[in-house]
Amino acid sequence: MAAATEPHTRLEAVREQVRQACARVGRDPAQVRLIGVSKTRDADEVITAVRCGLSDLGENYAQELVAKAQAVAAAGLTPRWHFLGGLQTNKVRLLVPVVTGIQSVDRPSLIDELARRADPGSPIEVFIEVNVGDESQKAGCAPADTADLCRRVLAVPALRLAGLMCVPPVDDDPEASRPYFRFLREHRDSLRRDLRLHEETLAGLSMGMSGDFQAAIEEGATTVRVGTLLFGPRPPRIVEP
Repeated sequence: MAAATEPHTRLEAVREQVRQACARVGRDPAQVRLIGVSKTRDADEVITAVRCGLSDLGENYAQELVAKAQAVAAAGLTPRWHFLGGLQTNKVRLLVPVVTGIQSVDRPSLIDELARRADPGSPIEVFIEVNVGDESQKAGCAPADTADLCRRVLAVPALRLAGLMCVPPVDDDPEASRPYFRFLREHRDSLRRDLRLHEETLAGLSMGMSGDFQAAIEEGATTVRVGTLLFGPRPPRIVEP
């Protein structure tokens, strides 16, 4: 019985941390979407988490996402799938029929390929990934390039400009991420003014992972991406070709 209840316990513990972070800054927890990052987890683990109430899942590798989505669908479950990792243009065709959103859009060629593949009748939610730490080894566009990428997404009916995403420099102290989260929020607000956007366009901020998602919520995150706190330590994975 303990093993069966562990995923539910973990999910409720993370949701409680979301509630606590929201309470500290006077936010409604319903404004924060929790994505369970299921990379390297097997399909049975994912199915268990969905049955416990997790409705959004994120993956970093295209073929891994598609295979798990098929297995989960075969179990009669329909969570929303989000792609989070660096995306090669030749993998877009695999993802478009499956995902709700892609959170790692960072260059014009990727937007062009999404425009070719996406269905205007079922628009894909797009987050522009911003390299907030100016780290050469990381994906994400330079802040100065964000406005142009936003305009390109806005020009494609099959894409919905949902917000900005970031992965701050790694640090054991969650407070070290806070300035980067604050920067992304202020950058989002500036873009919305400059581009004269309304309603839900570019309203989202996808930021914060297992180690720092509470700080991210306090700085305005609307989506947090949590893996190890929900699924436990990750096993090693085979690199996708």
